[in-house]
Amino acid sequence: MKHLPHKTVERLSQYRRALLDCLGQGKINIFSHEVANLLHITPVQVRRDIMLIGYTGNLRKGYDIKELIDLIGHIIDTETGQRVAVVGIGNLGKAIISYFKGRRSKLSIIAGFDVNPEKTGKVYDGVPIYPNEAMQEIIQKEQITIGIITVPAAQAAAVAETLINSGIKGILNYSPKSLSVSPHAYLEEYDMLTSLEKVAYFTKY
Repeated sequence: MKHLPHKTVERLSQYRRALLDCLGQGKINIFSHEVANLLHITPVQVRRDIMLIGYTGNLRKGYDIKELIDLIGHIIDTETGQRVAVVGIGNLGKAIISYFKGRRSKLSIIAGFDVNPEKTGKVYDGVPIYPNEAMQEIIQKEQITIGIITVPAAQAAAVAETLINSGIKGILNYSPKSLSVSPHAYLEEYDMLTSLEKVAYFTKY
């Protein structure tokens, strides 16, 4: 399962979120076309992804929702969970900390970093905020493996380098600057402007 396609892993996360909602509504089983409708994709794509992780449904009942959630969790999550740090405690950084709180038992944001002394030494939504100079020490001490970057473009490359040198294995980059990182680390970049322009294009017609 280590070499699943990136897009498949992304969809598995989306499946789990949708399935958790269905389970919360008391639903026990679900068919591929129902999952597809929830995520606006094709039933064929759903079946391919589910088959790829070695799960098969029942022709009469579809997929067992609880079983499928557990299997996806086994594939995506680690047994002990992973710890996350946010670098840049502006509006976006704060929103990310608040959004993720309690949403996944195997992913915990446990530290924030910022260059502004007015923000450091405080706790935001249960997360202590440290100065950037303490990044390496805290990351290694707390065994943090994932970093989320929400700093301005001019600071992004230096922050990414510090994160990697501190032992971070994966970075989610929300800054407007595209980054290059060590091949030993996984990089995911999200450009809000590109996403908005994509929406704008399709609303032209």
